[in-house]
Amino acid sequence: MQIDLNADLGEGFGPYRMGEDEAMMDIVSSANVACGYHAGDPVIMDKTVRLALAKGIDVGAHVGFPDLLGFGRRQIQAEPLELAKYVLYQMGALAGIAKAAGATLTHMSFHGALGNMAAASYELAEPLVQAVADFDRDIIVSVSTNTQIERAADKLGMRVANTFLADRAYDDEGNLVSRKLEGAVIKDRVAVLERVTQLLEHGTVTTITGKRLKLAAQSILLHGDTAGAVELARTVRDAIEEAGGHIVPVSKLVSNQARH
Repeated sequence: MQIDLNADLGEGFGPYRMGEDEAMMDIVSSANVACGYHAGDPVIMDKTVRLALAKGIDVGAHVGFPDLLGFGRRQIQAEPLELAKYVLYQMGALAGIAKAAGATLTHMSFHGALGNMAAASYELAEPLVQAVADFDRDIIVSVSTNTQIERAADKLGMRVANTFLADRAYDDEGNLVSRKLEGAVIKDRVAVLERVTQLLEHGTVTTITGKRLKLAAQSILLHGDTAGAVELARTVRDAIEEAGGHIVPVSKLVSNQARH
């Protein structure tokens, strides 16, 4: 079995650090790099891209609302076409930094409130994914299954990497449970490991109500900004490799996925 391990990285700002990026890059195969809106800045973006390049890790754009104080987790009400320009702006910024470093963007994902809103609304998802397509049709859209983002990407002929969030609870419809609700973020290392093992062995996830859902995933996301993230990521990687699995960058997993 082959699967991608990815993490949201580059989420500091100026002298402020968020997570242990260097340690995470020894574990993951793909990096979702903050583009300066919800976190990150040009210097951090450059450092993160160059470190990923040195480690042979895929570089992706992690785009969100312009909300540094709220870490992109607060909703901003704006017209979909305006938000699409936000997406273009962030991807262009990271692509420029990546080009200067000798890297190219392989994938992208939507962060926080922007991602949650687009996941629930096709009217928002389509213009945002269209912005990605207008920027580069070869970019892979990394997204949770059963979302309007996935449907928009399919309609627009964009390649998709379905991502399993190992430390987030799912509801019975296959959607992420709101962070506002108790149990939405799973912090127990054993519980996270059990979820990953279940996904690898059975292709299912147990929802917050105890129901088992089928879940096809090419990638496992581990948040790098939570306590014990590095230890958890190592544990997950060890479990995959001990089961005979291989950690592969997301671009190699979906390189031959058909576009239409």
